[in-house]
Amino acid sequence: MTTMYGTVAETDWLSPAMVRIVFDGAGLDEFVPTEFTDQYVNALFVPEGAPYSVPFDVDAARESDPGLRPRGRRYTVRSWDADQRRLAIDFVAHGDVGFAGRWAQRARVGDRLQMAGPSGGYRPDPTADGYVFVGDESALPAIAASLDAVRPGVSCTIVALVDSPDHEIALPALDDCDVRWCHRNAAADSATMLIDAVGAADWPDGSVDVFVHGEAHEVRSVRRFLLAERGVSNEDASISPYWRREHTEEAWRAVKRDWLMEQAADL
Repeated sequence: MTTMYGTVAETDWLSPAMVRIVFDGAGLDEFVPTEFTDQYVNALFVPEGAPYSVPFDVDAARESDPGLRPRGRRYTVRSWDADQRRLAIDFVAHGDVGFAGRWAQRARVGDRLQMAGPSGGYRPDPTADGYVFVGDESALPAIAASLDAVRPGVSCTIVALVDSPDHEIALPALDDCDVRWCHRNAAADSATMLIDAVGAADWPDGSVDVFVHGEAHEVRSVRRFLLAERGVSNEDASISPYWRREHTEEAWRAVKRDWLMEQAADL
């Protein structure tokens, strides 16, 4: 996987908890986009006090003391401008916490971020009769990039979960698109809220391409509903958790494989 780095050119707060950071510079000369709309890079954050800075030798940095090794976090590419060689990534930043959130909160023009990739696995099926996208803030960049790739006039349903109305962000406008925002601050159970919203939305006729990503418990609950109540098949869906509540990235990676096996056995 290619390693590169971007230099911050712009920052734009899309909501109180999401900031779009646009990177450019010679460090992106090796960036080669994939065909996927959920393509992501593994951003490598440098801990405070580390004896190296961007750009750095990844293998050498990983030989540092455990507390000083780079911390990898996956982030979806919102857009890539091949002509201007500019890369946009939308960071979810809930307060000045965590390696990624802290870096994104403080990012200024001229700062650098090293990353590896890109990779991905989903692109809207161009033959589908309709699309259903479900996700939280972590999935919104991939949903937005996917909407950019959906052909005009095709039925599209989006169910998006954010903290409150002021956390909603602008999504690409499509003529036949039903967008339903859910607000976790107004719900006793966000998973139940998502299921209710998906159940109340118009289901497109014909073949439906389904994309569901976000928090593990919520994704699993929506998956059960779609497979049992909507007759969705795994072959026609991209359903996977990006993160898990009350788990660090490292803790989630340690249990994710077993968790996915348990999810697969639900139905």
